[in-house]
Amino acid sequence: MLILLPPSEGKTAPRRGKPLDLGALGSPALGEARRRVIDALAATSSRADAADVLGVGHTQLDLLERNRTLESSPTARAEAIYTGVLYDALGLTTLSPAARRRASSRVAVVSSVFGLVRPGDRIPAYRLSGDTTLPGLGPVAGVWRDTLGDAVTASLGRGLLVDLRSGTYAAFWRPPAEMASRVATVRVLHEHGGTRKVVSHFNKATKGRLVRALLEDGRDPRDPAGLAAVLRDLGWHVEENAATPRGTQLDVVVSEV
Repeated sequence: MLILLPPSEGKTAPRRGKPLDLGALGSPALGEARRRVIDALAATSSRADAADVLGVGHTQLDLLERNRTLESSPTARAEAIYTGVLYDALGLTTLSPAARRRASSRVAVVSSVFGLVRPGDRIPAYRLSGDTTLPGLGPVAGVWRDTLGDAVTASLGRGLLVDLRSGTYAAFWRPPAEMASRVATVRVLHEHGGTRKVVSHFNKATKGRLVRALLEDGRDPRDPAGLAAVLRDLGWHVEENAATPRGTQLDVVVSEV
């Protein structure tokens, strides 16, 4: 099983640590694309219009400095870099030892700078949204669309892909139709007063808790129906939708976070 997560917009910048070593990151085949994005990001962050291009508020200009010094800044394990509702609920650093070992092989973050990041990869904090177009490079999503698929499929092997990415990062790569029988996406629906709707906070927090529960449980379902069964065993209300050429969507219905 491979669980794909979106990155968080907010990141914890390490105060100390070794500088970035691209050659030490997982999925080394992404090295050339990583280099292109890093160089373009550094150049863009030095432009007079950098804040506008990168969507950085004028009270957050320190984020541009992070981008300019990406390769000399301290790094930490990615599990400590990504923050926010999903990652707080997931709590990668507080998993049991066995669950942390599972996370190292079953969890990957889709990153606008690094493509695919494992929890143990050492990276610096950065600011680059997945819908950004970098001058001289083009849309970030386009860079990864050409290269990310091979890295994901190599990491996945013959297992189940649990795709929890947001729409922005889903655009980096979409599973081909021949993989559909082993692709599961998850939609979290908040039910209140007989009405169901997607609420961002519930969606992120619930996905984080789902992933934590799966890692602690340890079972390795091979298809969407198997994943739905495991989640039900773990106490979630799960409704399985019809299979499509893109995979099977599981609806997880919650009434409170």
